[in-house]
Amino acid sequence: MEISVLTIDGPSGAGKGTVSRLIAQQLEWHYLDSGAIYRALALELTEKDVLHDSITEIVEVALAMDLVFESGEEQLVILNGQDITDLLVLESTGNAASKIATIPEVRAALLQKQRDFKQAAGLVADGRDMGTVVFPEAQYKVFLTASALTRAERRYKQLKLKGIDANLLKITTDIQERDQRDSERQFSPLIPAPDAVYIDSSNLSIQAVVEEVLSLVR
Repeated sequence: MEISVLTIDGPSGAGKGTVSRLIAQQLEWHYLDSGAIYRALALELTEKDVLHDSITEIVEVALAMDLVFESGEEQLVILNGQDITDLLVLESTGNAASKIATIPEVRAALLQKQRDFKQAAGLVADGRDMGTVVFPEAQYKVFLTASALTRAERRYKQLKLKGIDANLLKITTDIQERDQRDSERQFSPLIPAPDAVYIDSSNLSIQAVVEEVLSLVR
């Protein structure tokens, strides 16, 4: 029996994570947050003082890290036995992850880790290249985006709710720089799959996006 896969790609702050988790819950499918894998790796490299130009060492760390996703009211990300969930949302973590994600050897090392999440009854995978590289055979594909300012405002509110100090202007600049870096990288750039449904969430509620995506699957 073929395992169904729904990919939701798009830039940071477009709402991919929230939408993907809600859809996975409703469909009772597995969920893959590929961005969390790269962010966890960025934290692990910082912890081990590995430089971002030490490709061989980065790949070794990527292959060795023990990463667990625990589903619940809020997804927890456990790295080597430690809860790193709150650290993943920091802009510094996101920027570091975006930089190491441009390294082809790192993407290749993490490719199988991501594909292993494809299990019955189905998978919702969110990221940058889920529909183009990781699961090109996926039956359902969505490219979810929003304006840079809208995404920055969402991230700002998210950080404030967690009690983390944030600057809206800096977040906006960081997002624009990351968008450019992600879309211009040579390997696995941030682009919609040719067969993906394009959704702009700038003026849509989370529930409206969820319903639109669910209508594709159902």
